[in-house]
Amino acid sequence: MLQAAWFIARKDVQYIVRERESILWLFVMPIVFFYFVGTITGGFAGNGSGKERLAVWAPSDAGFLAEDLIGRLEKTGYEIVRPETAEEFALAGRQLTIPSHFTESILAGNKNTLLFAHKDSGLGKQQDELRIRRAAYTMLANMLACAADNKQPSAEEFAKLDALPRALKVEVQAGGQRHEIPTGFEQAIPGTMVMFTMIVLLTSGTATLVAERRLGVLRRLACTPISREAVLLGKWGGRLGLGFVQIAFALAAGTVLFAMKWGPDLPMILLVLVSWGGLCASLALLLGSLVTTEGQAVGVGALASNALAALGGCWWPIEITPPWMQSLAKFLPTGWAMDAMHKLISFRSGAASALPHVAALLTATLVVGWLAARRFRFQ
Repeated sequence: MLQAAWFIARKDVQYIVRERESILWLFVMPIVFFYFVGTITGGFAGNGSGKERLAVWAPSDAGFLAEDLIGRLEKTGYEIVRPETAEEFALAGRQLTIPSHFTESILAGNKNTLLFAHKDSGLGKQQDELRIRRAAYTMLANMLACAADNKQPSAEEFAKLDALPRALKVEVQAGGQRHEIPTGFEQAIPGTMVMFTMIVLLTSGTATLVAERRLGVLRRLACTPISREAVLLGKWGGRLGLGFVQIAFALAAGTVLFAMKWGPDLPMILLVLVSWGGLCASLALLLGSLVTTEGQAVGVGALASNALAALGGCWWPIEITPPWMQSLAKFLPTGWAMDAMHKLISFRSGAASALPHVAALLTATLVVGWLAARRFRFQ
């Protein structure tokens, strides 16, 4: 039975992967979604690179002290943007204005004011102010050091001071688990993997099964010495194999093209994804026995996949949604998969934290698989 099931599964994967639609959704669209969703969701914390953008308006006569200040701001983690027009500058979420003749005025002993504006309020704005003050005070410290040595402040003298060894070094480490909301590619890549595995299996995997029933392929299989159980296992294994192709490619593309960091629990991540693939394969097998045409298979599969992806946290971090939506995600298979991925990748909660999710996914796989076996028909 296993040999027959393996033969059916292998042939199914080879046939489906050769289809043009499958190639598009297996290998092209995931990369597109990685980039665009990663860039968009990166806005929840700045941008896809994880750095907050700071727009700086510095007149051409601001001098070397302005450039020194901007360089120090970059070292604090900002991505500095230099708008060309006042209109572009006004649209920025974080705005820092450096006054005209900044260097000349400071060296003359005059008081100057840096103007910082933030469209939001709260702790984020306070953190930005602290980082800007830190950069300004570091620049001021270098000026005091130059004055103590009777040297004229300049970019060269500042560079020499920055190169000196520091007598005091502060090491900062996390005091517990991470609690930041997953953003950028850290959200987009796991979310896209979960969503596309379901979309591909519930559309291509289901439509192929319906087409085989319509064309009489399943009836011919029923006439062979292959048992019903072997056919069922082979059809389920073929869809699971298709899911493995999607998962393996997404893992490789995310790692190579987008420098995705999977964290220390990659084996558990793979177990979660395998469990998710098994559930999607069972759903595809069940849906293939409920619909009657390929159009219904594609329509129902795409609609169900997108709805579950949106409600389960594949499109955006579920942590930013209203409480009712976060509660709903706990009852959805996409919510189980995404919560497990967040715990393992973003929050680094340890491999054991995903065991309940794996148990839920495997249980659902068995239940849906049993229903699919009961409803499976050859014609």
